[in-house]
This record gives sequence, C-alpha cells and structure tokens, in this order.
Amino acid sequence: MDSPLFLDTHFSQINDDQWENLFQLSKDKSIAQKREDLFTGKKVNLSENRPALHTALRNLTKKPVYVDYADVMPMIEDVWQQIDRSCKKFAGVTDIIHIGIGGSDFGPRLVCDALKNSPSSEKNLVKVHFLSNVDSSDLASILAQTNAKSTRIIIVSKAFTTVETLLNAKAVMAWLDAQGIQPTQASKMIFAITANPELAKQFGVLDDHIFPFWDWVGGRFSVWSAVGLPIALKFGFDTFQDFLAGAQAMDQHFLQSPDVLNQPLRLALALYHQQKTLNVKSQAIIPYAQSLNLFPHWLQQLEMESNGKTAGVDGQAVPFSAPVIFGIPGTNAQHSFFQMLHQGPEVIPVDLIAVHESMSDIFQHQTQHQQLWANCLAQSEAFAIGQGDSSNLNNYYPGKRPNNLIVLPRLDAFHLGALMALYEHRTFCLGVLYGLNSFDQPGVDLGKKLAIPIEEALRSDVTDVSKLHPVTAQRIQWFKNPHF
Repeated sequence: MDSPLFLDTHFSQINDDQWENLFQLSKDKSIAQKREDLFTGKKVNLSENRPALHTALRNLTKKPVYVDYADVMPMIEDVWQQIDRSCKKFAGVTDIIHIGIGGSDFGPRLVCDALKNSPSSEKNLVKVHFLSNVDSSDLASILAQTNAKSTRIIIVSKAFTTVETLLNAKAVMAWLDAQGIQPTQASKMIFAITANPELAKQFGVLDDHIFPFWDWVGGRFSVWSAVGLPIALKFGFDTFQDFLAGAQAMDQHFLQSPDVLNQPLRLALALYHQQKTLNVKSQAIIPYAQSLNLFPHWLQQLEMESNGKTAGVDGQAVPFSAPVIFGIPGTNAQHSFFQMLHQGPEVIPVDLIAVHESMSDIFQHQTQHQQLWANCLAQSEAFAIGQGDSSNLNNYYPGKRPNNLIVLPRLDAFHLGALMALYEHRTFCLGVLYGLNSFDQPGVDLGKKLAIPIEEALRSDVTDVSKLHPVTAQRIQWFKNPHF
C-alpha cells in the first residue's frame, strides 16, 4: 500500500547487496510475524504481560480488535463520542490547562504546536497551556496569562499517581480557590484522563468528566487516545479524526507494503546497519519546518524510552540499543551543530524532514520556501558526497555521512499523524532488531524511589542520613544552609 509520505534513502550509504542482507535480517528476526502480533492484540509487552495496542486507537474502520477475547473497539468508539461531545460543550472557554508529563504531554503539545499555523486546520480562540514541569515558574507563567473563571483543567495520568502531575494539579486547584472559585464550581472545571478512575474521583473529578485510558496503551504512544483531547478542543473533532486517519494510513502501509517499499522498516534497517557497521551512538532529526520544532523532543522519548535498554527479551545484555536522538529545525541547525555533523570524527546519521507546500501565504513566502528547500537538499548532498582534499583537513568534508529525506506533501493533521506513526513503527522494528521489549520502561523507576527519602529529608528539620547516600546527605545540608 502506498504511503502518505515520501521517503528517499539514496544517501543512506547502503548499497544494493547490503539492503538485500538487511531485508533477509528482517525475515530472520521475524519482523512480519511480530508486526502482526502487535496489531492483533498479542501480548508483545512481555515483561508486563500485556498488548501494545495504540494502533487500535486510530482504527477508524472499526474492525474488531481483541484483547483477551474481548473486542476493544466499542470502548474506543465511546471515547471518540465523548471527545466529540466535549468539543461542543467547551463554548465560552478561553483557556485550557493540560497537566501531564512525559507521554501525557509530548504528543499533544507537539500536535497543537505544529498545527497552529496550518492553513487547513480549523482553529478557535481557546488557548491551550501545557503544564508539565514541576518547576513552579512553569506554572506561574501559565497562570499569569489565564482567566480563572473561563478555564478548564485536564489532568492526564495513567495511574493517577504521577507525583509531578498531581502536585501541579493541586497547585492549580489552589489557584482556582484563591481566585474565588467555589469547590462545587471548580469540580465542574476539571477533567481527567486516566486508567484509574477511582483515584480521579477521590481528587474531585466528576464521573462524566473522566475519560478512560487502558493499560494496553503506553504513555509515549497515547496521543491517539483521549490524551489527544486538547487537539480536538483547539482544532475541532474533525481535525482530530484527520490526525487519526493519517496514522491509520501509515499503519496500513506498514502492514501491507513489501519490505523493499516499507518505509518504517527501511528507516529501522538503515539505522541498525549504521549502528552496527559505523558504531553510531546518536542520530540527528532535522525538520526543515519551524512548525515541527517539537518533533525531535517527542521522538527523544519515543525512541530512547522505548529502546534505551540493557537487557533483551532473553534477559541477556544487548550489544547496542537506542542512539541518542537530538535535533532542532533547519536552517537554525546549520548555524548550530552542523559543523560537527560535517567535519567531526564521529559519524552521526541524519533524518531530514521537509514539507512540500509552504506553511504561509505572506509576501515572498514562495521565495523563502524555495530557499528552505535549497538548504535542505544542499545539506543532504554535502553530508553524503563531501568535498575537498584530505591533505588540508580544515577545508575537507569527508562525506559518507548517512542521511534520509522524508517529505510531507503538506503539514496538516493527516500528514502529521502519518509522520508520527512512521517513527512509532520504526521504533518497534528497531526493538525487534535489537532483541528487546520496546513497551516497558524499568529504567525510570530508580530515580523515583530515591526521590522519596530525599524529599522527606528536605522537608524535615532533621536529616535522617541512614536512608541517604553520604554525598546526597551533604548536598541536602548545603541546600538548607547554602554558601555561594
């Protein structure tokens, strides 16, 4: 099946024989069977014994998808209807504060930012504020530009126990109280997206203000669920469905296209080959579209939380896993770290993401868009081909820097959904190639556990050092009695 996007891997530094070997590797690793398992609700998240069914969230065909012999599509359709109803109920709302962190924040924040200048997106006047960092300055900045009486608060937490999210939520509720909002009125202003409705109700969220979330949806794959509610509230439910439709189109391409044309698989095989043969440790993601400014940030979590692992599914150490993902939009990146990409001793593959149509209609927009495209194509060629005499290293561009070109026909909800799904499936394929589970994240737990006694010590007048590392204990004492 054709892809909604264009992918050019001519500068990937992989020859035909190598591609043939890579496609054989995908067969040896049973990627096709594991892809089928992913889409049909098999328990691919082995450590937690659950499926990873984010693809069902954008299954607009409503074809049954089963988890433990129960079709989940009726539940998903109910949420679509709940989102649609909410779009119609938010008339008169001026501000939405979306409180979440990690996967509860990156996806909807990216989409709302990317589509804000899209000519094809319906827009309303509601302002969506994303609150994630527990740093109170983030909260203060949002509250300073928000009208309390016409605000709605969305709290997103899968277990409804996320420390940063609940602390921020309590702070916002305290602000409403300070603004003279009575508790009965405040309860009508808050909404929750969670897999733990009981805790949400204990917090004060009304029954019909709770949107369900399921344990078979990982946070970093959740933007297609009710977590994407701000997208619908800002741009309309039709736009949200277009976003789902674009992702579903990429799902079908991933499922049905032969290996040689399969874009997520080609991207995964290319990066895997470069890691294995060139000892690659990082990858740059450069969108030649300012509206995709947050795309590398979203991809950092998707790739590095999914595949940044030591242990494979067999319990043994893997030789390598996720590279470090980084990037900012071109042409800004050219004046930042492209010097290193071109002439540094470490080879860093690059994905260049471009949009065919200009994002504006202002004076000279076409001239500027052509300049943007010229820069993108020139950098791609320079990475691959290089230039100069190696006897003069200062002016030598070694070339042979792998890079791919990905093009969206236009930056709208449909093609943004397709782009995000493209990289989701790349992440899945890479996890299979690495031999690890892409759907758990045990590495995030240690810091959370260590923070508990540290916070207790910071709050207490007396520090119980028995629970603390001596260096940490010294730092706490310094924090209480600083000397600069």
